[in-house]
Amino acid sequence: MSDKKMTTSRRNYLKSLMLQIAAGLLEAEAVEAEAEKARYMEENCPAPQFLVCMAELTELCKKLHQHIDTVDEQRYDTQSKVAKSDKEIEDLKIKLQDLKGKFRKPVLKRVRMSADAMLQALLGSKHKVSMDLRSNLKQVKKEVKEEVKDAADWRKNIEDKAGMDGRKKMFESDP
Repeated sequence: MSDKKMTTSRRNYLKSLMLQIAAGLLEAEAVEAEAEKARYMEENCPAPQFLVCMAELTELCKKLHQHIDTVDEQRYDTQSKVAKSDKEIEDLKIKLQDLKGKFRKPVLKRVRMSADAMLQALLGSKHKVSMDLRSNLKQVKKEVKEEVKDAADWRKNIEDKAGMDGRKKMFESDP
C-alpha cells in the first residue's frame, strides 16, 4: 500500500502551497535587495550640496571625474578577471574531456518521419514545402532495342563469317 499515488486535489494543494511559499520568499528577497541598494547608495553617494560659488562647483566636478575614473578602472579590472577566469574554466573543461578519453556517443532513437514532416519541423510551420520527389522526376520512355531481334540469328551470322569467305564478306559489308 506504500505505492499509493497522490490524489489530484492533494497534489494541487501542495503545489499551491509551494507557490505561496516561493512568492513570499521572492518578495522578501526583493525587499532585502532594495534595502541593500539604499545602504550602498548612502555609503558611496553622499547627498548633493548646492553650492553657489563657481570654484566650489569646479572642485566638485573634479572630484566626481576622479571618482568616475576609479570606478571605471575597477570595472575594467573585474571584467578582465572574469574573462580570464572564464577562459581558464573553458581550458580546464577541455583538459577534462581530453583526460576522460573517448567520447561516448549517445544511442539515438530511430524516428520514422516523412520528408514533409521533417522539413516542417526544421523550417517551422510558416513554410509550406512539399518534398514529393517522385513528382519532380522526368518521365523516361523505354525504347525497344533492335539487338533483341538479332540475338536469335547469332548462329547464322557466325556460320556466314566462318572461313576466308566470311572474312571477305565482313570487309565488303562494312562500307
